[in-house]
Amino acid sequence: MNFTEFSEITPAKVEALKARIARLGIDLKLLDEQFIRGSGHGGQKINKTSNAVQLRYPPLGLVVRCQRERKRSLNRFLALREMVDEIELRISPETSERLKEIGKIRKRKARGRARRSAGPGR
Repeated sequence: MNFTEFSEITPAKVEALKARIARLGIDLKLLDEQFIRGSGHGGQKINKTSNAVQLRYPPLGLVVRCQRERKRSLNRFLALREMVDEIELRISPETSERLKEIGKIRKRKARGRARRSAGPGR
């Protein structure tokens, strides 16, 4: 994967992603990258351009598809970051920022449920 196309992304974010890839030992040569036509709203622009990015990582059987932005290079970066998140969830769940974030949300929801079930007068 060529990191020179990420000119719209700040260099700090690109370096952080490279560091995560190196730390997890991900071989980028195994990533299969496809540019496909997007779906949904957008009309002629969506129907004519292949801005959506689909990444496959066969060793773990992961597939990530990204179509959040209009620019292909931004979608490539976002898809790669999402793929690294998924790989980290599988390989090293104890260091995964995403799992920590999910845990915080679960705790917050549990607190809200406990407060609601206690009733108005407690």
